[in-house]
Amino acid sequence: MRVLISGGGTGGHVYPAIAIANAIKDKDPSAEILFVGAKGKLEMEKVPAAGYPIKGLWISGFQRKLSMRNLSFPFKLISSLWKARSIIKEFQPDVAVGVGGYASGPILQIASMMKIPTLIQEQNSYPGITNKILAKKVNKICVAYNGMERFFPSKKIIFTGNPVRRDLYDTPINREEAKASFGITNDNKTVLIFGGSLGARRINESVEGAFDMIKRHSEINYIWQVGKMYFDEYSCGVVAALPNIIVLPFIERMDFAYAAADAVVCRAGALTISEIALINKPAVLVPSPHVSEDHQTKNAMALVDNDAALMVRDAEAKEKMIPTILELLGDEKLQQNLKHNLKEMGRPNATSEIAAHVMKLANHA
Repeated sequence: MRVLISGGGTGGHVYPAIAIANAIKDKDPSAEILFVGAKGKLEMEKVPAAGYPIKGLWISGFQRKLSMRNLSFPFKLISSLWKARSIIKEFQPDVAVGVGGYASGPILQIASMMKIPTLIQEQNSYPGITNKILAKKVNKICVAYNGMERFFPSKKIIFTGNPVRRDLYDTPINREEAKASFGITNDNKTVLIFGGSLGARRINESVEGAFDMIKRHSEINYIWQVGKMYFDEYSCGVVAALPNIIVLPFIERMDFAYAAADAVVCRAGALTISEIALINKPAVLVPSPHVSEDHQTKNAMALVDNDAALMVRDAEAKEKMIPTILELLGDEKLQQNLKHNLKEMGRPNATSEIAAHVMKLANHA
C-alpha cells in the first residue's frame, strides 16, 4: 500500500499527519508512506525526524489583506500543481491524505483529478479555506467536531476526533517521575503554561505581568514554556528568578509535562485541545486572535459550551489569565466537573480510526 500524506505549516497540522502515518504503519508495516509539505515550513524538519521521506512544494498562503507577497502566489500555485502531478506520477499512491495547510491543496487537487481515492482530516471546528475548497472533490472527510455539515457535504463526513501523538497514550507516566524530570521535588500543585511550539507573546506577557501574584502563591509550581524566540527575553526576567517557576524554550517530552501538571494554560489549537481531552486535564484556554476565521475561539467555545474548559480572551489575558488558573486550582469541585465533561469529549481511538478509513479507501482494509 502506497500512501501520500500532504499538508503542514504548523505543529497543529504536522503532528496529526505523523500520527496518522504511524497508525498506518502499525496496521500494515509494509505500507510505503511519502509526505509532501511546503518548502521552508516545520514539516520539512519534523517529518524526516519521525523517519518518513518528504518532498517540498514552492507554495504559501494567499494574504487576505493587500500584500506584495500575493504577486508571487499565482506562480507558486502553478509551480506546485506541476510538481504535485510529477510526485503523484512517480510515487503512484493508492490513496492521498490531506491534513490542511498549504501543500495539501495542490496534492489533493491533482490526486482527485487523477481519480486517486482522497481523504482530508479537518482538525478545527471551523475549517480552513484549503479544506473548504477540497471538500467538493475528496471522497471522505474526517472531522473532530459536531455540526461540520455546515461546511462539508454530510455524506462524506466521518466523525473520528483528532489524531494525537502516540507518546501521550502508549505508556502511563508516573507523576512524581514526570515532575522530577523538570526539577520539581515537592508535592505542590503544578501548572503547565505554553503557547504552542513557538510560544505566544500575549501568554508570556500575562505571566510576567502577574509577578506579584505568582510570588504570593509560592505553593504552586509553574512549568512555563516561553518559546525559543522569547527565551532570552523571559529567562532573565524577575518571574524566572522565582523558585516556584521553571522557564523553558521548548518542551520535547510533552507527555511528561502533561503528567506533571494538575492544570494547563494554553492556546486553543485543535491538536492541543485534543491532547488535553485525551489526558483529561482541566484547562484555561486563551485562544489566539491571529488565526484565520478566529477558529481558535470557536474551538475553545466548543469546550466551554460543554462545561469542559474555561476561557480567557486574548485581550483580557493580562488581567485575567493567572487569576483564573488560581481560582480553578482552588476549586476542587470545578476541576472535577471540567474533567468529567472533558473526558466525554476525548477520542482515544481517533488515530486508529482515521488510519482504518485511509486503508479502506486504498482497498487494503
